[in-house]
Amino acid sequence: MEIHEIYQSIQGESSYAGLPCVFVRTTGCNLRCRWCDTAHAFEEGEQMSVDAVLEKVRSFACRWVEITGGEPLLQEESFRLISALLDENFLVLLETSGAISIQAVDQRVVVILDLKCPGSGMADRINWENLKWLKKKDEVKFVIADRADFDWAKKVLADYRALDDKIIHFSPVFGEMAPQELASWILEEKLAVRLQMQLHKYIWDPCKRGV
Repeated sequence: MEIHEIYQSIQGESSYAGLPCVFVRTTGCNLRCRWCDTAHAFEEGEQMSVDAVLEKVRSFACRWVEITGGEPLLQEESFRLISALLDENFLVLLETSGAISIQAVDQRVVVILDLKCPGSGMADRINWENLKWLKKKDEVKFVIADRADFDWAKKVLADYRALDDKIIHFSPVFGEMAPQELASWILEEKLAVRLQMQLHKYIWDPCKRGV
């Protein structure tokens, strides 16, 4: 499989934010979100076997692992890697764009599904069938660029009952959507969602890679 980078950092997003975590970032993405902060992962990478990735992950002696990208589900080996990590009792998160079916993903993984708002330019690529494959422990993320994105996400939450028992994150586009403004909208609309800040971008330089 083609791997862009493997590193340990502090988990910056999801309900697991703040925990030490090993990140396995795959190469390649089938989307081109307007605000993408990992475009460097579109092409750069090296070929590694699943066993080599496992060996590298083990070297960090860290319980939490996130498979991310790019879009990890573009590579068939990612499915095997997830299962192999789970078999070794790692606690595994999968961050995916929501454009590719998660039906065949190992049920033991925690899926963090990104539902692309219109401001991303990729809302038409959402695979809505993924909502029926979400488990109770899975999480859903909306990256919000403006009020139109916020209203769109609010309507999605109202329209899809499959999201009622999920942890929902509203994340402001870094450097574009003011967190204070997004927080005020959440409070005004009385939404049962979490305001998600990208913690790693506040700990380190937001352009720094490998964190």
